[in-house]
Amino acid sequence: MTALDLSRLGGWGDLPFFRESLPGIEAALAREESPVFPPAPAIFAALERTQPDNCRVVILGQDPYHTPGKADGLAFSIPQEFGGRLDSLGNIFKEIGEDLGVTRSRTDLSDWADQGVLLLNTALTVPQGAPKAHARLGWSELVDQVLDRLGDRPRAYLLWGGPAQKAAKRVAVDRNLKIETAHPSPLSVHRGFFGSRPFSRVNAWLQAQDLPAINWGDPEGP
Repeated sequence: MTALDLSRLGGWGDLPFFRESLPGIEAALAREESPVFPPAPAIFAALERTQPDNCRVVILGQDPYHTPGKADGLAFSIPQEFGGRLDSLGNIFKEIGEDLGVTRSRTDLSDWADQGVLLLNTALTVPQGAPKAHARLGWSELVDQVLDRLGDRPRAYLLWGGPAQKAAKRVAVDRNLKIETAHPSPLSVHRGFFGSRPFSRVNAWLQAQDLPAINWGDPEGP
């Protein structure tokens, strides 16, 4: 892993994590024998793409996809050219259709990020074929600091699965929208994710705050 260009982080770059904790994580990643996903330049893509002042919605994932070519640094997002199984993302698309009556087929979720949806995993790296292997690498310190930074004003939080709910335990329920359900993974999606209508609920909340709704469907235009 090459040294991080902190200038790419914009408003996140002054978080203590990048001075105090990242060097140790970089050293651990350098010792990792297996390929690590996402590729090093994309590890902080979620923060680079969605700046603190632009963030209106937070979706917390678990860790990146551990299959080659599938993780792009945004939680749940998959590069358009991947062409393999969608698993959790496919179930998210099904719920969008049931909830909003719109179609989502674009697997690259960068358009969500550009609308102010922070797509952050609770662990930002994973070795190939070893899910959750980096869950205790130190990424939780970054997630804590990100959520603390976002405590300056009300936001909507979609917390899918135990790790996300644990990470956001300190997010106040009296001023934020917190929607906690099962993870959209095929293993747990029928335990409360399907039918939870998170997308319409977030949009209703945003509009009640005089903020524009998110276009969760395919982006308009080419």
